[in-house]
Amino acid sequence: MELESLYNLLQLPKEAGRPAELPQGERRKCLPRTSREDPKFKELQKVLMGWINSQLHPEHIVVRSLEQDMFDGLILQHLYQKLAGCKLEVEAIALTAGSQRRKLEQVLTAINGSLGVEEQKARWSMEAIFSKDLLATLHLLVALARHFQPDLALPANVQVEVITMESTKSGLKTEKSAEQLTARGPPFSSEKAQPSEDPFDGLFTLPPEKVSALKEAIIDFVNQKLDRLGLSVQDLESQFADGVILLLLIGQLEGFFLHLKEFHLTPSSPAEKLHNVSLALELLKDQGLLSHPVSPEDIVNKDARSTLGVLYSLFCKHKLKENAARKPPASPN
Repeated sequence: MELESLYNLLQLPKEAGRPAELPQGERRKCLPRTSREDPKFKELQKVLMGWINSQLHPEHIVVRSLEQDMFDGLILQHLYQKLAGCKLEVEAIALTAGSQRRKLEQVLTAINGSLGVEEQKARWSMEAIFSKDLLATLHLLVALARHFQPDLALPANVQVEVITMESTKSGLKTEKSAEQLTARGPPFSSEKAQPSEDPFDGLFTLPPEKVSALKEAIIDFVNQKLDRLGLSVQDLESQFADGVILLLLIGQLEGFFLHLKEFHLTPSSPAEKLHNVSLALELLKDQGLLSHPVSPEDIVNKDARSTLGVLYSLFCKHKLKENAARKPPASPN
């Protein structure tokens, strides 16, 4: 095992469990001590805990630890009922692990429905929340806050280093990646949140046929630029999810040369895909092409809105440049 991997394991929190407890073939995300002690990470937990307690104060519910208090679905049930103004038909008291799992699953199904999130694309799951996965819990609570109380001032650009452990036949494999918890830019507020929303959101209010026409135009544009590399794209969501084609496209359009050591040409794990997409978004941000926050995890998870939003920013810049180049010069007076 490499020294860096060994060091990472030594930094894992005790609650992550010993490596021997990880069944072969399974993966587990862990937060190293440096991530847990990050001031912005702590501030995010503090803000979310204060928000939950203010919402549930009339019910005399107090949350003292997001990691320990949210796993069984009880507090999530009361929080969702307060935010959504509804009543969930679930067990009032769940004492056994089996009943707690059932209750949590029912609560998450209701939450995902309200958020419009497909279960397989969510950054949380019943198993993750039930196992007291702090990252998954935070992703869920941030999503609830953004949906039901967008004026809540969450700290901006909270990003933490994550260690993913995988048990293989040859031993324990570890890899590091960065995970974005809140959007880049200023904190969400009632004055700034709406104007700074993704400008591509408005296009989804257009008739479906116009959205489809725009999507086809973007595919044609992308394929024109990738033709010289012998590549073509038919499905935007799936083919851009690993970041490879996105990086190659940015290189073609923006004149970047990316050394193969800087990204994974054939990514074989979620962490490698996340690395590629994060690098692509950083390049776009440096070029001033991202006027709205985009989560790399959304693109890796094949979220259509996020993927199209990124491609739309490239499409607008370079299509306008091409159209301007085609205009005939003004005739002299």
